[in-house]
Amino acid sequence: MDGKRLNLHLVSDATGDTLNAVARAATAQFEGANIHLHRWSLIRSRLQLHRVLEGIEAERGPVLSSLVDEALRAELAQACERLGLRLLHMLDPVFQLLAEELGAPTRPTPGRQYVLDADYFRRIDAMHYVLSHDDGQAMRGLAEADVILVGVSRSSKTPTSFYLANRGIKAANVPLVPSLGVPEVLDKPRCPVIGLFIDAAPLIEIRRHRLRLLGAATAPGAAFQRDHEDYIDDDAVEAELLWARRLCSSRGWPTVNVTRRSIEETAAAVLKMMEAWHDRHDKAKGLRPLDPA
Repeated sequence: MDGKRLNLHLVSDATGDTLNAVARAATAQFEGANIHLHRWSLIRSRLQLHRVLEGIEAERGPVLSSLVDEALRAELAQACERLGLRLLHMLDPVFQLLAEELGAPTRPTPGRQYVLDADYFRRIDAMHYVLSHDDGQAMRGLAEADVILVGVSRSSKTPTSFYLANRGIKAANVPLVPSLGVPEVLDKPRCPVIGLFIDAAPLIEIRRHRLRLLGAATAPGAAFQRDHEDYIDDDAVEAELLWARRLCSSRGWPTVNVTRRSIEETAAAVLKMMEAWHDRHDKAKGLRPLDPA
């Protein structure tokens, strides 16, 4: 990489999430590249597009588009051709494949994926659920969970739960604390229970940072640190992790090591484990009628 700056323009008629995800995935493969993303979202009129074109002309670079309105697409294409810039309509290959497979043309409507349908309200409901059942709150409501995440303090349970909620999944999370034992509600769970783990060294560093924040806000000084010595003590943390791992193993709960995983990757692993859990239970239910008992 010669350090040259590349302006990459993302032009969308909706939130731009699709283009952002594609751009992040693609640019991450070019280590050291100086790529500057220009995000243009909710572009649904000629006036809005003209402002985009002014920005593209001011900082020239290739354009990725997810516009579906034919008139806006044509005007964007003309402008890019005039400026000598490359333009790629990201959804066109997908539209073409589906149209050929379904034998039906597309009916382009900007933002059609963002509608107030049952799926949308399921995500909202899941978000409310996570808020009410974060960090072991409202234990009685765990019967309504789609998945229960367990793990020691600061093992990414809460952010993973919120990410899953955005997929419409009611995720409760319960902290594992040796001195408190295991909540009775986890004795006979009605949904998958999955343990999240992190290596001791990064966990201790995360906890130290957390204590610094808490100490600055509440009781700074040596007294505060003494009250939380076991929370960041090497041997205590190793013992805590070992206890939690043995617990998950004894209960048959699958685990995910989140040490080098992003929240998105952790959530993807959780979703696979949930699918495997349901597959096993569905098969077991299918065998019951054949059981001689």
